[in-house]
Amino acid sequence: MPNRLAHETSPYLLQHADNPVDWWPWSSEAFEEARKRNVPVLLSVGYSSCHWCHVMAHESFEDQETAEYLNAHYVSVKVDREERPDVDAVYMEAVQAATGQGGWPMTVFLTPDAEPFYFGTYFPPAPRQGMPSFRQVLQGVHQAWDERRDEVAEVAGKIVRDLAGREISYGDAQTPGEEELAQALLGLTREYDPQRGGFGGAPKFPPSMVLEFLLRHHARTGAEGALQMAQDTCERMARGGMYDQLGGGFARYSVDRDWVVPHFEKMLYDNALLCRVYAHLWRSTGSELARRVALETADFMVRELRTNEGGFASALDADSDDGTGRHVEGAYYVWTPEQLREVLGEQDAELAAQHFGVTEEGTFEEGASVLRLPVRDGVSDAEKIASISERLLAARAGRPAPGRDDKVVAAWNGLAIAALAETGAYFDRPDLVEAAVAAADLLVRLHLDEQARLTRTSKDGHAGANAGVLEDYADVAEGFLALASVTGEGVWLEFAGFLLDHVLARFTDPESGSLYDTASDAERLIRRPQDPTDNAAPSGWTAAANALLSYAAHTGSEPHRTAAERALGVVRALGPRVPRFIGWGLAAAEAVLDGPREVAVVGPALDDAGTRALHRTALLGTAPGAVVAVGAPESEEFPLLADRPLVGGEPAAYVCRNFTCDAPTTEPDRLRTVLSG
Repeated sequence: MPNRLAHETSPYLLQHADNPVDWWPWSSEAFEEARKRNVPVLLSVGYSSCHWCHVMAHESFEDQETAEYLNAHYVSVKVDREERPDVDAVYMEAVQAATGQGGWPMTVFLTPDAEPFYFGTYFPPAPRQGMPSFRQVLQGVHQAWDERRDEVAEVAGKIVRDLAGREISYGDAQTPGEEELAQALLGLTREYDPQRGGFGGAPKFPPSMVLEFLLRHHARTGAEGALQMAQDTCERMARGGMYDQLGGGFARYSVDRDWVVPHFEKMLYDNALLCRVYAHLWRSTGSELARRVALETADFMVRELRTNEGGFASALDADSDDGTGRHVEGAYYVWTPEQLREVLGEQDAELAAQHFGVTEEGTFEEGASVLRLPVRDGVSDAEKIASISERLLAARAGRPAPGRDDKVVAAWNGLAIAALAETGAYFDRPDLVEAAVAAADLLVRLHLDEQARLTRTSKDGHAGANAGVLEDYADVAEGFLALASVTGEGVWLEFAGFLLDHVLARFTDPESGSLYDTASDAERLIRRPQDPTDNAAPSGWTAAANALLSYAAHTGSEPHRTAAERALGVVRALGPRVPRFIGWGLAAAEAVLDGPREVAVVGPALDDAGTRALHRTALLGTAPGAVVAVGAPESEEFPLLADRPLVGGEPAAYVCRNFTCDAPTTEPDRLRTVLSG
């Protein structure tokens, strides 16, 4: 008998629809039921490509006895953190405050008023390594609820009060200046790993937002150290096991400091952000490696994450069938020398093992190795390696594929739209730009209502029930703005404006200019979440500042510019202290210091050779946050095209910043010089 999750749109919730646990989705009815039955709520939060979420589901939620105990003594609520980042954020903050750590699966016990009183992450089915079993936890919490209710209420009340008191001071509403950005760079230099690239120790995450800051800082100031850190980190990641050497695309993170063994899930947001970083690195340096990785990552997204409706799916699982019926992490991606020999024959297997770092003892589990490029390119016969890679990829395609989380998340699709639009434009790949347009069309058609309010997710062409949060509005606006610059279609600028008006009206504190993750009219949780720091993706707060700034540069809108600058006050406060966690905000601050520059390219037609050359040059400019409008003279597509005539009948580019304009130019070389940061 399926439980109440059978009609949900989240693949993660649907994975639990046949559990014997009587799950409820997050809803007021679930808490009403707990009140009526006078029992606590078990809140279990995870996501579909989370390895330990699957393990706990198999061990406990599929177990009949455990389910019977849960059904008798609790109301059980299942949440997909990717669908409800607000619920996840609020209770994760409580878990981290109480235990000093957090992660998924997240297991929280709540009163019927949704106040948390006991926390954990994964609980095993039997006690191990000092951890109680899940059953012991359930019994202990049930006993406390029955026998020490006053104590439970006191703890819950204290936690909620503590959370309310955790408001941090976000500094003044001034943007960071030269000094704060220099301090942030110094802080990053201290945490940089010069031997291996990246920041900090194991596990090592791709620092996408910080890399964008470093590239922009170098473009604006010429700081060689900033470029070196970005270049070396990108090279180490691309040559390591985190990058899929056969199929392109990045895994979530590296479990070690050396980028050897990844956590194998592949997320849309990582690949969108990294595709864009490598495209920008190529734009700055002309690096062949950066070009290859940007294109392979873009191709991976289109090939493996694109849905039938034209959007992009959220993730591929880490685990897959290893051929024996067991679900094993990394099974799809790893190779033993024996497997290489089976596919390639003795001689080519030896070359492949050398080229990809496959050893007899293995770099992963059970003698298998993750493919890497430990030796620099140019050592092996390129043609031979290409043939080997093709044969391995074809053989791998015969393995059971990892599961795919098919839900379309608005924010992450916004990031993918920006990445594919720019990568397509830089490398003359109109198919990638078309894929970006198709995803943007889907968001407009399915995720936007008549008031331009966003729905966070959809699946199989059906919109989900959850309202968009700040990162959805900000990242989708970012994607639309990139698309406007690349395609010359002003409608995308218009849609970005609708979304950013919601940011101003519903997500911004009018007093302080700080931003909230949920709208003023959203469901009330025990606390209104508000986090300016980046996580795996840019924080909604600084992503909104970035999009507001670009929109203001396009339109001259003073309210949007002011809102962006006030929002960046938080970067002034946090940038020098925790630069690794506010990279997107630092990148936005670089754009403020540079202007950002406003580029208008006018020509008789978009496909005119002279117009195309100037437009491409404008897009390849490295000046931080520069915005580009292209169209015919007097076109009404973009405000920046107003009063911009051709020069001597020729296509021309106009560049302005800080209310001052350069003389228009008809020469791509001259434009390149002006936009080189």
